[in-house]
Amino acid sequence: MIDGKTALQVAVEQHTVFSDYLEREVRFDVYLPGKMDKPEQWSLLLINDGQDLVKIAFEQLLEEVLVSQEMEPLVCVGIHCGPERIMEYGTAYAADYKGRGAYAGLYTKFIFEELLPYLRKVYQAPSFRDKSFAGFSLGALSALDIVWNHANEFSRVGVFSGSLWWRRKGYEEGYDDEKDRLMHLQVRKGDFYPWLQFFIECGTDDETEDRNKNGVIDSIDDALDLIVELKAKGYTDQHIHYMELKEGTHDVESWAKAWPGFLKWGWAK
Repeated sequence: MIDGKTALQVAVEQHTVFSDYLEREVRFDVYLPGKMDKPEQWSLLLINDGQDLVKIAFEQLLEEVLVSQEMEPLVCVGIHCGPERIMEYGTAYAADYKGRGAYAGLYTKFIFEELLPYLRKVYQAPSFRDKSFAGFSLGALSALDIVWNHANEFSRVGVFSGSLWWRRKGYEEGYDDEKDRLMHLQVRKGDFYPWLQFFIECGTDDETEDRNKNGVIDSIDDALDLIVELKAKGYTDQHIHYMELKEGTHDVESWAKAWPGFLKWGWAK
């Protein structure tokens, strides 16, 4: 089902499909930057928590960057979360210590076996020039997990205040930073994919927790530790862009401030 509205240059089309894997309807919004005659030349950006894009008037934000002629045209797909977000997002590698993220593998199957085929059919795009994935908070962890485990399918990932604390043990169960953070563990066990690029954003006021009492909030510690793991694999500052947003908080308003930088970083002319 498609219903559309158009801004000055960015058209927003709203779609709904039924997912057999998730056993629910999934809504997603497709942001099209003006007339694009050759779909195979499109760059595609999938975005978790697409409902949050509506809150920040994403079409205007995207249009402003496009009008400035600072980036290549980009098709964005904002995938709205479902009522079981905390089960569908996470890491397909393993659920966390509370069993959250148990459907992350099904969500991955939805992306590859239902969403992408639908987009190719509806937009008559047998392939895309390149694909990227981004998300916020737990949706950012999900995007990173999918990109890392399907590196041959993607070029970039955008992690905004990612839930990189996602862990397989509780603090009272002998938790260890080095062994129990699920995304860090995957990177440590993974390979080097030289084409992958990582945009990692975190706000200085993203939270107040400081589990190791080092004077740095956990979300920044987790982000910086992930970068250490990536660099140990061979990634360099050419692959990784870290944005620490001063006074940035864990909300859509802060993430909106980071988006123009992300778009120019990934798709600059």
